[in-house]
Amino acid sequence: MRGRRPSRFRAALLALSSPLLILLALLVLFTRQGSDRLLAVPALVIGVGLLTTSWIRRRRRRAELLRTLRLGPPAGGELRQGEGSPP
Repeated sequence: MRGRRPSRFRAALLALSSPLLILLALLVLFTRQGSDRLLAVPALVIGVGLLTTSWIRRRRRRAELLRTLRLGPPAGGELRQGEGSPP
């Protein structure tokens, strides 16, 4: 899934999907009675898992970006193709 970037609407929908899944699972959990409440647990676990995974990935990407920024440009002063702005 590296080719095209999703449209803005689709990207926004994907960003909201985990919180909406959690909200829906909580709604079902509070409105159902007895053993019917157990049906909401898998959706709740999946939603929390997706949010947690997203949070961990974001932290790793930001840490890598910060590490790269702290290193600065290469020692020779030459930028490789696709890095930074032209001299």
